[in-house]
Amino acid sequence: MMADTPATLVDGTSGAQTPAVGHPGHAHGHHHHLHRPHFHDHHHSGKRVRHFFRPDGRKVHIAVSPEEASSLRKTLSTTEKDGDFDLVIHGSPEHIEALRHTHNHHSDRHRLLKQQHGPLADEFERVIRELDALSSELHMVSEHAVQLDANFSKFGYSAHLRTKESSSDDAKSTSGDSTSFDKDMWAAGKKLGESMRFYQKPIVRQYFHKGLLWRAREQQEVASYELFIDLFYVGIIAITGDHAAEHPNGDALLYFAVTFIMSWKFWSDISVLISWFDCDDVLRRFAVLFVLTCLLGFTTNMTAAFSEHSTYTALVAFYLAARVFGCVSLFWYAWEIPMVRPAMIAHGSMALVPAALWIGSIHVEGAARQGLIWPAMALDTFGSSILIMFIRPGAWMGKKYVDWAKKTFEFFPGMNIEHRIERTGAFVTLVFGASVLGLLYQSGKEFGINAFFGKAVLGLIQAFTFNWIYFEIDSFNLHTHAIRRHVFTALTWMSIHLPFIMSFVLSASALAFLVRAHDCPDAPVDTLYESYIPRSEEHITDGLRWFYCAGLSIALACMGIISLTHTHRRIPNQRISKSFRLGFRFLVSLAILLLPLGHLNSLDLIGTTTGLVVLVLLVDLFGSTRWGENPFWDSECRISRTRYSAKCGLTKKEIQESVENGEVLNVEDIARRGSGGDGAKVGTQV
Repeated sequence: MMADTPATLVDGTSGAQTPAVGHPGHAHGHHHHLHRPHFHDHHHSGKRVRHFFRPDGRKVHIAVSPEEASSLRKTLSTTEKDGDFDLVIHGSPEHIEALRHTHNHHSDRHRLLKQQHGPLADEFERVIRELDALSSELHMVSEHAVQLDANFSKFGYSAHLRTKESSSDDAKSTSGDSTSFDKDMWAAGKKLGESMRFYQKPIVRQYFHKGLLWRAREQQEVASYELFIDLFYVGIIAITGDHAAEHPNGDALLYFAVTFIMSWKFWSDISVLISWFDCDDVLRRFAVLFVLTCLLGFTTNMTAAFSEHSTYTALVAFYLAARVFGCVSLFWYAWEIPMVRPAMIAHGSMALVPAALWIGSIHVEGAARQGLIWPAMALDTFGSSILIMFIRPGAWMGKKYVDWAKKTFEFFPGMNIEHRIERTGAFVTLVFGASVLGLLYQSGKEFGINAFFGKAVLGLIQAFTFNWIYFEIDSFNLHTHAIRRHVFTALTWMSIHLPFIMSFVLSASALAFLVRAHDCPDAPVDTLYESYIPRSEEHITDGLRWFYCAGLSIALACMGIISLTHTHRRIPNQRISKSFRLGFRFLVSLAILLLPLGHLNSLDLIGTTTGLVVLVLLVDLFGSTRWGENPFWDSECRISRTRYSAKCGLTKKEIQESVENGEVLNVEDIARRGSGGDGAKVGTQV
């Protein structure tokens, strides 16, 4: 629930069960008392009133549509005593008449009180205005600093999130009536007419401070050069996969893993720096271009890095050039932004530690080189996660260290959840799309509908199904995203994408060779275009089968782990629970992993794996529906209303009492109690 919001607002949508305008008192005879409306406070502006009371005490309920009015009437007929209520549709003449009549009544009472009590009534109004102003300011500063879109978004609610207004917005908003000022319009137009500077002092986009994440109010959008980086990187990882699939053996798999993880660090380092700091200037573009140049040099030396004519030294040199440049950038940010200086120095120093291992690996060969490479890659990949454990220490580390760490790292930058998820999602989409490029071939016959085309279609179905599961099954109906759920789930979500993408790329590269193979019936090699005939294999090796099946199996299992890190909304009467659906997915991934033992030809192998992947999708689609509903179509052609439930750190008794008494619930108290496990299940409709 949201800070300083009535307990009845459980789904975060605008106008959902907002507080009543007034209350008639204990009996109808008390209706002559002056009731101050709840919506006079400026921070409540824009929220629709759902019910109010007429002067005679009769309650008026407001529906937004005729359909809602029909449903609401059935509900109220059982809850309201003797049908003593009015039901109107928002904006209807009856609604306007009831509002005007009630408004006129209270206006008359207001004038009568001023005539009877004079100075006392004026003093009473002045006190109310002062209380409203102070309550509004306290509300925004202490409890309501979280914007609605920051909490009740598709990524889930967090009571430890705060939005920080810019100074220009604050100055502008205090110069006039805040209810008439549109901050979004001001933010959209405040940069009009400005040119891009060569250098602009960096600003921390969001930072942690004493357990709270403070973030800029403006939404962080994906820049055009970030998409350019993604496209460039997808082409590079395709090269690594194709090279491994050409010679599918243990050495090729080892070298593929090394070069893939090293190139992954290029992408992740750029993403982190862009997400942490806002410096929209020319110098940042040059910095990104320099890192991409290092990545290009790294890529040109990947294939021969572990061959007889080794280019390993050049490979490491380009890699270290980008890593050291990133460390220098962190130290520069530490100099420019004293607030996060200790954290930046720690991150920069941590990134320099593996450099010694990389330099040492240049001067050794064979197993000794691998003994230096893998510890260096582990520090590069998980060094930031290890550092966060020491920056945000637990009680087991000792009171002195905890006190020192809290004081030293009082401020440290955080990741913008929306930006990170959008960047990762866009990158995964490009990987899925790039996998289809390997399926493309050219036919040399007039009508080439044969096994080659069939295998390509099956591969297309497979990639489309993976995209469907990742974005519209596992990322749909989220209650809390993994990044917002817990630090462990956040680290798991971010780390598991590396083996997920790496396995899928390896499988897709092997699939391209299987599609062109002519080892199955109805696959005459002469039907291929002449340039594709030399690329067609008559027999597929066991190594290629293992690359394809193991990569696909691990990718499917990783998607299951990604789904486990999220908290999904609990839908009552669901046909198959999430745990059983994910259990079935893990069993299917195990079956795919063992398929190479059957020594199937390329067509049978691709057909079997595609059928199993589609079966996972069907189980998820059917299992997520509810008993009693038609899972195939809606005969009445209407939008279904689905109920879901979620846990919060409140008991049902507390929620009911807060609703009845109109009390305010503080989300900080809820957040502290949320992990206790004794919370109630709160249901709502969407």
